[in-house]
Amino acid sequence: VIAVTARSCLFPQRELEESIEFCKKKGIKQFFVDIDALKIPNFDKNSENRCYICKQFLFQKIIAVAEQNGIKTVCEGSNIDDTKDYRPGLVAIEEIGVKSPLMQAGLYKSEIRQLSKKMNLPTWQKPSFACLASRFAYGETITEEKLKKVEKAEQLLINLGFSQMRVRMHGTIARIEVLPKEFSTLLKNREKITTELLRLGFSYATMDLQGYRTGSMNELVLKGRKQT
Repeated sequence: VIAVTARSCLFPQRELEESIEFCKKKGIKQFFVDIDALKIPNFDKNSENRCYICKQFLFQKIIAVAEQNGIKTVCEGSNIDDTKDYRPGLVAIEEIGVKSPLMQAGLYKSEIRQLSKKMNLPTWQKPSFACLASRFAYGETITEEKLKKVEKAEQLLINLGFSQMRVRMHGTIARIEVLPKEFSTLLKNREKITTELLRLGFSYATMDLQGYRTGSMNELVLKGRKQT
């Protein structure tokens, strides 16, 4: 088994460093592919099939590394919970022949956490994470500057102790999602958060009263598909 890790502006530096530390501790040989996502044709336009475009490009690079090292099968970590959301990337994964063993085993995220804890994996309670491109409303052009702005905004919340959160970008508006149980902590730190987000270039800092949830940018897409 080898690990292939993408280095890209779509992923915070902390995620890269965590992967390196994990592979070193487990004795896993790790390879890297450098992805300039903003040069992938049509990616920066951020259409509803953005994830499909990206996954096609990314896994072709990963498959090439696998083949160079005599690895016949490439696996990724989608699970049953991912089928409940709008995930065009799953179509790309299936088309390109990448395997999803956790999904094939019928495992949900909560079950994976339980099994990971039994196996003493440090990731068993790691907060859910998706690439930074998922923070943008569909149709809004993605730039490296905007990606860095979102990364810094979320790092601010992490430094303040928030366990599971997102900073969604709607033009110059930052929509902050945190767990409902952490609403009071967000309000206690509102002046510090607002000051920093305005310094980063946002015009407004808003709090989402529904709280954190995966794929909130997909809600309008899913609603539209149900209506049609």
